[in-house]
Amino acid sequence: MNYLIVFTVSFLSATVLPLGSEGLLLYYASDASLAVVWLWFWASTGNTLGALTNWYLGRYLVRYEGSKWFPVSVKNRVRAERFFNRYGSWTLLFTWLPIIGDAISLIAGVFHTPIRYFLPFVFVGKASRYALLLWGQSWLLNG
Repeated sequence: MNYLIVFTVSFLSATVLPLGSEGLLLYYASDASLAVVWLWFWASTGNTLGALTNWYLGRYLVRYEGSKWFPVSVKNRVRAERFFNRYGSWTLLFTWLPIIGDAISLIAGVFHTPIRYFLPFVFVGKASRYALLLWGQSWLLNG
């Protein structure tokens, strides 16, 4: 059940919802009855699938760009497109960053980044962040 909670919160925190999963992950990692590797796996997988949700939203929502309610102005979208095209798929490694990460995954959908590039880059970035957090906690607690 705890793994499912970590997965769910990690998933939701990677969408446009204002949540964070790091504190919950570290809390459960301090529970000796839970395997840290499984916590890392489920957090990384949930967070990656949450970013994939943003990717799908980007692919779908771009058709409404001219609408009054559309969250990004044409000017800002063009600026983001220029940045994304300049640095390409490597920017997907940074989808773990707060606020910017959600935008990167959304933009990747808008620009139709192939899923075969999207998923590995996003997973590596997010999994690395969680591994670093878990390693840091272990290092601090165990010296």
